[in-house]
Amino acid sequence: MGNRGMEELIPLVNKLQDAFSSLGQSCHLDLPQISVVGGQSAGKSSVLENFVGRDFLPRGSGIVTRRPLILQLIFSKTEYAEFLHCKSKKFTDFDEVRQEIEAETDRVTGTNKGISPIPINLRVYSPHVLNLTLIDLPGITKVPVGDQPQDIEYQIKDMILQFISRESSLILAVTPANMDLANSDALKMAKEVDPQGLRTIGVITKLDLMDEGTDARDVLENKLLPLRRGYIGVVNRSQKDIDGKKDIRAALAAERKFFLSHPAYRHMADRMGTPHLQKVLNQQLTNHIRETLPSLRSKLQSQLLSLEKEVEEYKNFRPDDPTRKTKALLQMVQQFAVDFEKRIEGSGDQVDTLELSGGARINRIFHERFPFELVKMEFDEKDLRREISYAIKNIHGVRTGLFTPDLAFEAIVKKQVVKLKEPCLKCVDLVIQELINTVRQCTSKLGSYPRLREETERIVTTHIREREGKTKDQILLLIDIELSYINTNHEDFIGFANCFTEQHLATGAQQRSTQANKKRAIPNQGEILVIRRGWLTINNISIMKGGSKEYWFILTAESLSWYKDEEEKEKKYMLPLDNLKIRDVEKGFMSTKHVFAIFNTEQRNVYKDLRQIELACDSQEDVDSWKASFLRAGVYPEKDQAENEDGAQENTFSMDPQLERQVETIRNLVDSYVGIINKSIRDLMPKTIMHLMINNTKDFIHSELLAYLYSSADQNSLMEESADQAQRRDDMLRMYHALKESLNIIGDISTSTVSTPVPPPVDDTWLQAAGSGHSRRPPAAPNRPTIIRPAEPSLLD
Repeated sequence: MGNRGMEELIPLVNKLQDAFSSLGQSCHLDLPQISVVGGQSAGKSSVLENFVGRDFLPRGSGIVTRRPLILQLIFSKTEYAEFLHCKSKKFTDFDEVRQEIEAETDRVTGTNKGISPIPINLRVYSPHVLNLTLIDLPGITKVPVGDQPQDIEYQIKDMILQFISRESSLILAVTPANMDLANSDALKMAKEVDPQGLRTIGVITKLDLMDEGTDARDVLENKLLPLRRGYIGVVNRSQKDIDGKKDIRAALAAERKFFLSHPAYRHMADRMGTPHLQKVLNQQLTNHIRETLPSLRSKLQSQLLSLEKEVEEYKNFRPDDPTRKTKALLQMVQQFAVDFEKRIEGSGDQVDTLELSGGARINRIFHERFPFELVKMEFDEKDLRREISYAIKNIHGVRTGLFTPDLAFEAIVKKQVVKLKEPCLKCVDLVIQELINTVRQCTSKLGSYPRLREETERIVTTHIREREGKTKDQILLLIDIELSYINTNHEDFIGFANCFTEQHLATGAQQRSTQANKKRAIPNQGEILVIRRGWLTINNISIMKGGSKEYWFILTAESLSWYKDEEEKEKKYMLPLDNLKIRDVEKGFMSTKHVFAIFNTEQRNVYKDLRQIELACDSQEDVDSWKASFLRAGVYPEKDQAENEDGAQENTFSMDPQLERQVETIRNLVDSYVGIINKSIRDLMPKTIMHLMINNTKDFIHSELLAYLYSSADQNSLMEESADQAQRRDDMLRMYHALKESLNIIGDISTSTVSTPVPPPVDDTWLQAAGSGHSRRPPAAPNRPTIIRPAEPSLLD
């Protein structure tokens, strides 16, 4: 054909496409190909089988092609077929090819007529074909069958449009001659994406099935309802011929005889039929590739540049070189140490903008989660007063005491301090989990060497677990130290700073009740402390009143306000924080949100007619973070308590005035002293964990990890590449050479080939008028039966 360079490019482009697919990458080259579009039973499959000269496509009633089939035809001396999903197997029996297409289709779409846009790649080598790349797309249908969704028509149209919308794709619009051409869905869809007709080729099938006395001469001569690239007529085998296993070569001979003997077509018989269609498509695809060469060349060059740096490392790569292995091991361990430290200490490069990680998450545990856990275990007022009174009475025994006993104060304080152990140990567990997650994230770069990654994770994780025991022992020791001596001479202790008079005792409860308000004091005159801003959903507004809705919330030291959006112009409500508390709310059965609630301790409505506001976040982390923010504002969580029996007992519990004064005295002292302990523990916990666990782990990775790796296994086994990495390297090199080779061929073609110009425009207003109202998904309307009209005389005359 005088276009040999381009003939070599078509198979190379096919190999390039397969190379990208085998690497697990999407091919961004948008390679030229021919998309075959038509209605059900239009004869698309028969046209493709005639090209190959073999029966190999599934057949039946209804929708048969349910996944796109990328068919690569390659001229070869031997005849066989290959699938991309099982490249190692060569199919010489084309009945097996059909069975494999059906099996692969069912594997993805199921057996009941479902469809999928995931293509099947089939390559056919044969001495009877010309180099072509075609995509057989599902036939356009109107009515769902089996368990197909009701919008199957639009799903198929969307899938077809994905392929034919590409500028590099030629469109083969197949229409049977025994239907109204002006109503052809294939031509309408082609017109939608190719309004100039530069990429659309018309194919008329079933010419032998037209009513006697009618023909499609004017259509095939492009006089009636013309297309820019014109039409080609073909005659496929009938269903009777297929059932009778009529040979395709005999069918092609019969097709040739039909055109030569038919009075309407004999003058253009050399421009009709399957062999001519195959030759035209080969030429059209060849010329189309020639037209897309400039953009294809630039895309190939950009792909080549993106690979060059990585390929440079592989050019002189020797997997078994011990020097290379030693160097790679040292580099990877050093890089792991650097990555771990950056994740813990923070770094300006490679910042994760999607979620908190490493040191940021540990910081949140130290300063949000741990303080919140401490507040959650704060003592219940009723239970504490009851315990104090029992302690006083038990210390006095049978005697009536005249003075407040110090032993009661110590007993109650020690009981409260012991309760600190649980949140402290929980804090250590949370930090350990974050450290282990950080180690796993950092070892992800060692994926090329599975044994090295596995050993690194094991050694560092084992070290963290060893430090866990020492850290917990130290924290328990801190609490035991606090228990060993109750320092009533501490400068912040109210028993040291004040002398408890009757008047002071009387005002003790009042002082405690105003303590939260002191925490919410305005820092400077006229300035309001904003603690947090963010989006929350009010979850418990009834549907009649608008349902759940997202608002922009602002939490200050005095109030909680919410606005329509973050511009903070339209305020919806402002809720004072006095007498508010937080309680947990169970997540709904179908809800993905995490919910907590705010309520008034005096049983008043919080917002309109709601006793509590349920606030929803996207994650439990967000809930915990908001709770910690409310904690800073002095809004504490509700205590879990069974008040039935205890409440009844409390109602019957009474104290004489002298005992009540003693309880009040100890209550104030306990409150003061436990506050001092909490403050101390909140300060010492992060320091202890940082010193004994986090900093120690960093030092271990920098100074000892390499020695542990050498002692755990020999260097050869540690630095043994994964099979995936070796395959990736080979694929990368093949891709690199394929890109270079294709660029060389493109360079030769651009100067040695001549392309045929696109035919001049034609008057296709008939198609524009017919297709102007065509859209992907029209407004919903009642289902109407599809009407197949007989051929109109004006079309076929």
